[in-house]
Amino acid sequence: MNKMIRIGTRKSALAMVQTELVAEALKGVQPGLLVETVTKVTEGDRILNKPLLEFGGKGVFVTEFEQALLKGEIDFAVHSAKDLPMDLEDGLGIVAVPPREDPRDVLMTPAGTDLSAKKVIVIGTSSLRRRLQIEALGKKLWPGSAVRCEDIRGNIQTRIRKMDEGLYDAIILAAAGLKRMKMVNPPADGLEEYFETNGTYDFHYFDCETFIPAGGQGILAVEGRIEDRTCELAVRIQDEEAKTCLILERKILKLLEAGCHEPIGVYSRIRDEQIEVFGINRRDGETKRVYLTGGTGELDLLAERAAKGLR
Repeated sequence: MNKMIRIGTRKSALAMVQTELVAEALKGVQPGLLVETVTKVTEGDRILNKPLLEFGGKGVFVTEFEQALLKGEIDFAVHSAKDLPMDLEDGLGIVAVPPREDPRDVLMTPAGTDLSAKKVIVIGTSSLRRRLQIEALGKKLWPGSAVRCEDIRGNIQTRIRKMDEGLYDAIILAAAGLKRMKMVNPPADGLEEYFETNGTYDFHYFDCETFIPAGGQGILAVEGRIEDRTCELAVRIQDEEAKTCLILERKILKLLEAGCHEPIGVYSRIRDEQIEVFGINRRDGETKRVYLTGGTGELDLLAERAAKGLR
């Protein structure tokens, strides 16, 4: 086993933190291991003035790293699992899935903001999934106010800055990113609806049943060359529960041929050896939801049932 490995990552602060989490986990199972971080700028990082669905979808954050893996320039690449396209390059695969972080979505506002006092609430999000759900939920949260979602791109700090400048009344972010960046620290037990403030910003956490996350949200995927011996090291940091949930969520998305062009949410969790599946989609003007349960050995069946219910 090599004592030095190279991990590819984007340059954003969150990507660097996520890569460091993986690097530390690898060092924990392989004493003396040296890790070199190799940063790259992806097409998704370069083009910030367009929604992803206009110039290639999820693959725009991945292509450069897959080419580097195939050329042997890096041993692993660390991705947010929800950014991974369904089909990876031949010879490459997800070789490790660490434990899942908080999968919830968070509505963030300047502290003390009363959204119900506004006639029109402008929310920054480029996600069709988030847009679908916040527009529907807004009728209950802020009766009498209209919700208007507007596209927003950039890293967490950029999005917050745009909100501070008054371009948006609120933004929607992933709890996992906020926690990994140590910007929030909500209770670790339970994923119910939750509210907190740090004096500068307020954070409204949506429970996963009400506001269904993106497939793979909160999960890191370590991509590597599947025939390379280095993968033996990566497997040692794997969390089997997170891996099972990611496999199921990606199976459903693949059956739906989902990309960035549909507002699809898929989330699964394991309780008492049973796996629960929550899904939402909107096609042909109709919003569909599914809730299913089954055994952890029935992933293919559950995926087919979920996809059928969301078509």
